[in-house]
Amino acid sequence: MKTQHTIKTLSALILGLGAMGAAHGAGFQLLEQNASGLGNAYAGSAAIGENASANFFNPASITLLPGMNVSAGAVAIKPSFKFSDGGTTGPTGAAMTGGDGGDAGSWAAVPNAHFTWEVNPRVWLGLSVGAPFGLMTDYEKGWAGRYHSEKFAIESININPSIAFKATETLSVGVGLNWMQLDADYRKAQPFSHPLLGGYQGDLEARVKAKGDGWGWNAGLMWQATPDTRFGLSYRSKVKIDADGTTRVSNRSVNNPAAIGAITASGAFGPHNAETTVELPDTATLSVVHQLNERWTLLGDVSWTGWSSIPELKIKNTGIPDATLDLRFKDAWRVALGATYRHSDRWTFKGGVAWDQSPVQDDAYRPSSLPDNDRYWVSVGAQYNFSKNTAIDVGYAHLFVKNTSVNNASSPEAGTLKGDYKSSADLIGVQFSHRF
Repeated sequence: MKTQHTIKTLSALILGLGAMGAAHGAGFQLLEQNASGLGNAYAGSAAIGENASANFFNPASITLLPGMNVSAGAVAIKPSFKFSDGGTTGPTGAAMTGGDGGDAGSWAAVPNAHFTWEVNPRVWLGLSVGAPFGLMTDYEKGWAGRYHSEKFAIESININPSIAFKATETLSVGVGLNWMQLDADYRKAQPFSHPLLGGYQGDLEARVKAKGDGWGWNAGLMWQATPDTRFGLSYRSKVKIDADGTTRVSNRSVNNPAAIGAITASGAFGPHNAETTVELPDTATLSVVHQLNERWTLLGDVSWTGWSSIPELKIKNTGIPDATLDLRFKDAWRVALGATYRHSDRWTFKGGVAWDQSPVQDDAYRPSSLPDNDRYWVSVGAQYNFSKNTAIDVGYAHLFVKNTSVNNASSPEAGTLKGDYKSSADLIGVQFSHRF
C-alpha cells in the first residue's frame, strides 16, 4: 500500500511538468523579437521592414532592406502576478495556510539579433536569433498554492535562416527554417500521506528539469499595393518539441523517521525520468502600413495563434503511471494599431495600442504558473538616427490585464486553488540597427 501511495504522489509531482508548458501567454509566447516595434505595440510587424529584425516577423519584408543590415537588442519584461486567496484547499479539502505568495512576477530579458543581405536585386538572405517563448513565475516558498506551483521558468532559443525573392516590383515572397530549443525548470511542494503511519506526514519538494528541441518553418508575402500602402502576410508553423527531463524529490518537512524510511525504501526520491511532447502553436499575421504623408505613418495588425494545439499534456513516466494535464487552450487573436511621427531627419516618435487575447478558457483551467487573461497594450517609443545608416530605438509598453479569478481543481493531489489575481506588465527595450 505504501508503494502504491508513493507512486501516486510522484505521478502528481511529475504532472507539474505539464504546467511548465503553459506558463505565460497570450500566453507564454513572446512577441518581443525586437525593441524597434515595441513603441508601436508591434502593429504593422509583417509589413514594416524597418530593420533586419523584419526577417523574423515576415521574411518577404527583408526585400525592403538594401545592402547588408544588422540589428540587435533586448526587451526587459517585468510581469506582476499578485494572488489573493479566496478559499484554497489542500487535497483533503482542508483550508491551506502559508499566505498569498507575494508577487510571482520576475524580471526577464529577451535578447535578439538579426542579419540580412541583398545578394542581388532579386534575392535576399536573412538570419534571426531570438527567444519566442518564455518567462517565469516565482512564488514565496510555502504559499497557500504551493501544491500547484512554487517556481516555474522556461527559456527558449530559436535560430531562423530565411531566403526572400522579389517576384515583381510590387510583390515579394520569403520562406524560412526554424530550429527551436526549450529549457524548463519547475518546482512545487507535495503533501506526503501514509495511511499506516497516521495520514499526513509533511511536505516533499519536487524539481523537474526538462529540455527538448524541434523544427518548424515560416513563410510570408509582401505586396506594395500603392506607393503609400503596403500589406504583409506571414505564417509560422507549429513546432513539435520532444522534451526529456529528470524529477528529483527531496524532503521539506517530513519529520517522522518511519515515513522518511518508507519514502527512501520505495525509491521515491529518484531521480526519475520523465518525457513529454508539446506542439507549440502556429501563428498567422496580416499587417498593413500606410504612409499618410511625409511625417505620419499608420500601422495595423491582426494576428491569430493556434493555441488549441495544446488541449492537454501527457507525461510519460518511467516506473510510475503516466499523467495528463487538462488545459483546453483555445485559439487566440490579437489586434494592434500604431502610428509613427517623423519629427526630423534625426528623430521619429512612435505610439500604439493592442488587444491581446489569452488562450486560457476560464478559471477552472487556469494554472498558477499561467494566471493569464486578456490584456491591453499601451506603447510609446522613439528612434534616433545617428546617420542615414545607423539608428537606435527605445520603447516602453504597459500591459493592463483584466482581474483574473482562478478555481482550479484539475489535480486532486494538489487540491483546489481558489482566489483572484491582479496582474500587469511593464516592458522596456532598446534596439541598435546598422546598414553597411
